[in-house]
Amino acid sequence: MTLLLEMLGWLIFLLGVGISIGLHEVGHLLPAKKFGVKVTQYMVGFGPTAWSRARGETEYGVKWIPLGGYIRMVGMYPPAPGADPTMLRASSTGRFATLIDDARRQAFEEITPADVDRVFYKLPVRKRIVIMLGGPAMNLVLAFVLFTIVLSVIGTPQVTNTIGRVVACAPTATNLAGSASADGTCAASTPTPASVGGVLVGDTIVRFDGQDISSWDEVQAAIAAAVPGPVAIVVDRGGVQETLTVPLARVDIPVTDDQGQLTGVTAARNFLGVSPAFARQAQSVAVVPGYIWDTSVHAVATIATLPMRVVDLVRQVVTDEPRDPNGIVGPVGVGRITGEVVALADTPVLDKAAFVLGLLAGLNLFLFLFNLVPLLPLDGGHVAGAIWESIKRGWARLRSRPDPGPVDTAKALPLTYAMSIALVLVGGIVLIADLVDPLRLGG
Repeated sequence: MTLLLEMLGWLIFLLGVGISIGLHEVGHLLPAKKFGVKVTQYMVGFGPTAWSRARGETEYGVKWIPLGGYIRMVGMYPPAPGADPTMLRASSTGRFATLIDDARRQAFEEITPADVDRVFYKLPVRKRIVIMLGGPAMNLVLAFVLFTIVLSVIGTPQVTNTIGRVVACAPTATNLAGSASADGTCAASTPTPASVGGVLVGDTIVRFDGQDISSWDEVQAAIAAAVPGPVAIVVDRGGVQETLTVPLARVDIPVTDDQGQLTGVTAARNFLGVSPAFARQAQSVAVVPGYIWDTSVHAVATIATLPMRVVDLVRQVVTDEPRDPNGIVGPVGVGRITGEVVALADTPVLDKAAFVLGLLAGLNLFLFLFNLVPLLPLDGGHVAGAIWESIKRGWARLRSRPDPGPVDTAKALPLTYAMSIALVLVGGIVLIADLVDPLRLGG
């Protein structure tokens, strides 16, 4: 059963990725067709074609490797400056020049006489930008919709004034968890006031030492303000209010750092010995933009430090250093984690759904931001080329110079191929890491 659930998790993840990629390409396809550009292919995935069907002038299909997609628009590259658009040089003077000429030749072979005015490079700059930003914009919309479902429909876990755990023993330097020994006693420690006073898991604190309680923050404040000794607590237990008396104590509690390690310092504080239960509470839709912004800031930092993170990943894989749970994880790793979450036996379905939807929302937000990087072959590279063209034409008009024509993006092909190779290498490194040293739930 667990294996079937893990496979279901994988299937959900792959389906979510496929839909995200497919809608990204729809974001390019619709404005391209709207502006009259001839689109010969719409493909989800790379590699050999698994299925395709031609409708009109466009072939729609799915390829076997579901890690990307593309639409094929005719006339992506303009003719060489000063060249006859219908002719190309027969010879080249270098390897890069040959590469560029070959790309132009292939691009112009797709253009029939009827398509001369339906090429991408002849569109006004604003329309080219709309086409290239259509894909990332679709990912942003998907991220917003999915985050809205997670935050405002399913809700986020919030602490409540209901008891989720009663600690058996007061924590010490050797027993931070406050757990009892095998025979159920507290060994050298003392039982907690909550366990002595009869507080049970599921009790909702409604009054503490004479103060009305409606939230966990109020519980904590009341505990801190109370005088140690017998304290009256009113709890709602199954719809019936009961008054309990707990011997509130002041305890020297070991202090830990952000990583949970002992600092060797203790702090005296009032101690009851309970922790709160969590309940999902729907957030206002108004919080979604702020949440997306905060997540975007973190994602941009991740993109900016990607080379360093790849180096760290390689070191962690080839040495005994554990993988950073906040490091790079590829599709295989994310798919495995999704499968493990779906297979968890004691986790509510709503929690699983929130995790998977949040994961897909984060993926779409990352795709939106990553595709804005102003480097070819990413969408941001094409946008940057269009903006540069607009600047050049505007400058020429100011100086009463002839129109310089479209920016020759074909000249950037060597950089484009270098970028593509780098992305493939990074993908290969992450794939190997996910296979030989996978991240799993809990680290």
